[in-house]
Order: sequence, then C-alpha cells, then structure tokens
Amino acid sequence: MEIDFRRIGILAHPLRPATAPLAQAVARALETRGIESWVRTAWDATRARPLVHGSDLVIAIGGDGAMLRAARVCAPENVPVLGINTGYLGFLTEMRPQDWEQNLDALLAGRYWVEERMMIRCEVRRGETSLHVSEALNDVVVSRGAIAKSIQLEMYIDGGWTTTYHCDGLIIATPTGSTAYALAAGGPILPPELKNILVVPVAPHLSMDRPMVLSQGAMVTVEVEPHTRSEVVLTVDGELLASMESSDRVVVRASESVSRFVRLRDRNYFYRSLLDRLEPRIPSRVRRPPHENQRPEAPHIAEE
Repeated sequence: MEIDFRRIGILAHPLRPATAPLAQAVARALETRGIESWVRTAWDATRARPLVHGSDLVIAIGGDGAMLRAARVCAPENVPVLGINTGYLGFLTEMRPQDWEQNLDALLAGRYWVEERMMIRCEVRRGETSLHVSEALNDVVVSRGAIAKSIQLEMYIDGGWTTTYHCDGLIIATPTGSTAYALAAGGPILPPELKNILVVPVAPHLSMDRPMVLSQGAMVTVEVEPHTRSEVVLTVDGELLASMESSDRVVVRASESVSRFVRLRDRNYFYRSLLDRLEPRIPSRVRRPPHENQRPEAPHIAEE
C-alpha cells in the first residue's frame, strides 16, 4: 500500500529539549520537498488529535513511550506513525537520528511498508457505571499501589470465572506488549502480527503462576476481590488511568482501532531486532538458511 504524502506531522518529545531542533530540521526538509508539515514540541492527546486528522503520516521523535503516545492518538484516525529513536531501546521506532534524511528520501521514494498491530480497549466499571475508557498498544496492568502487599484479583474469560490471583499485579498485553513489561514478568514473546491477548501475573503467591495466551476475540474481566483493602491502581501503557476500589472491574477486549507503523526495514526484522536488544553483547550475523537438500559439512580434523 503506497501513501500519497501531502501532509506530515512531527511530534517531538515534550521532556527532551534536544528533540525540538531535530523536529524543525525534519519540517524544513519536508517543505523543501513540497510537503506540508506541522510540528508540536509540547503536546497532549487532546491538542494533537485535531492536527492528526487529515494528516498522511506522523513522525514521532523519542523512544518507545513517544511511539505509544503517538499510536494512541493516530490509530483512531488511521494515520501511520514513523519513529526516530532518541530514547534508550527504541524497539518500536524505525530510524536513528543520524540517518533520518536518507531514510526520509527512501520513504518518499516508496521504499517502505506498513505494519499493522492490534490494540486493546479497557473500561473501568463500578457497578453499572462506566468510569474510564482507554485504549492501549502495549498493555493494561492492574497492580498494587505503593505498599508492598499482594492484592486479590478475580479473573473471568468471556464471562466465565477462571481463577483468583494473589499477586502484585496482572498484565493484560497485546503481542506488541509481550516484549515489554510482560516479558520482564516471564511472559512469552508473541509475533506482532497476532491478534491474541496475553495474561501474565506479576509475583503470584500460591495461585496460578503461568502466563496464558487467549484465543483471538477473547474478553478479559478483572475484578478487585470484594474484601481487598490494599490500594489497587490501573495503568495503560505505563500511564496511570485510575485507582480502583473493591468490586471494581476492568473489562479488556480487542479494540476496533489498529496501530499502523511505517517500516523501512525488511519484513522479517522483528526477531533480529528483538534479539539484538536482548543479547547486545553478541554481534549481529547474517546467515543464510541451509538448503533443504544440503548436507552439513563434516568437521575438519587437523592431522598431527
């Protein structure tokens, strides 16, 4: 799918002043190529959304946090995101600051593809009242507050009771989120093209301690156990959404919105990119897969 780039937005990181000059440089480069642009160096979702509407692409400058914020704003408008990494890992980003100009030329020449990733929608309910609704690209996490005391969470899958967790928290993640907090908590790595929801408990005590990959289309309901007196909080993509009380519920299911990322790398980039970050001390190697009919060579034994 090729996009006619006529209007491109640039979102710099609001807490990293060094990203502002880079954003302005990208804007100037776009203008010299006859493309309309807009820049925001301090932005929030409310102010950015009207600008995103009608844009063909948004370039997010920062790390994975900037990509998550941009994706949540752009997904409802079906606007793809391209990331310039000025953060630590930058797993969701696509290019380095020193390479942005040559990559921009590749983009405008049509040498790219668009990757789609599922999002999840969560709703916090108290009785019959809906308190909060939000969407996440990475994960929704129900967890204890500042006091180091486990909490009790009842989990239901598609309306049926599944188990009770005694834990520090429960991560409900997308395949994208499987390489984030869920991975640190012992969850599996899911390919980004899947549309399954992953459930991973954090520090479970005498309760279900295995992660679960749910079938596509599943709905997860997590209820704070009625007798829980500890503080319980809900975070969405690492940002605090709400404090929860006993008997409050959060309902999580696949969102109708889909995040779209512009990729300049090969379509098989995911595993190599992931392992380069998990094993940074091991140098990258390009290996050709052996031919199916080719026998491995016998080891050479030196003669004495």
